[in-house]
Amino acid sequence: MTLPIRRGTPGRPAERRFPGWTTDPLAEFNDLFGRLGTLLESTVGGALTPLAEGMAWTPAADIEETDDAYTIEVDVPGVRREDITVEMTDREIVVTGEFKERERTGVLRHRTRRTGRFEYRAVLPGEIDAESVEASLSDGVLTVEVPKAETGKPRRVTISSGD
Repeated sequence: MTLPIRRGTPGRPAERRFPGWTTDPLAEFNDLFGRLGTLLESTVGGALTPLAEGMAWTPAADIEETDDAYTIEVDVPGVRREDITVEMTDREIVVTGEFKERERTGVLRHRTRRTGRFEYRAVLPGEIDAESVEASLSDGVLTVEVPKAETGKPRRVTISSGD
């Protein structure tokens, strides 16, 4: 299918016409593609491009479930215990903190480490005992133990004979 093109005057580019369109769809696509690129750079491009000022990024984390608890491990290498906050609300865990930029004496030639504020959020699938949550920091990994509430734990039911 060929699209009708209106010939331009010398020195002026030809204008494309798309029947039924009020604007040029290619221009709209280019605009959306540019906005998507900006969004991706600010969310996943931490090692490639700096984040927008004030935006928090999400560190790598794992959640493991056992019969008695949920264990959340968050990678925070180089962050001091005093710079991390762990909060529980209902079934949601929120870990926030900051990778502080260290003072340098030479010229920084290459940078791939993230710095600045980070935030990790997760909603746990079952009832929890928020009063018994414990957290520890060792070797750059924050480990948060979230015990399940008694009502949320599985209970084995014995089966009696029908006699």
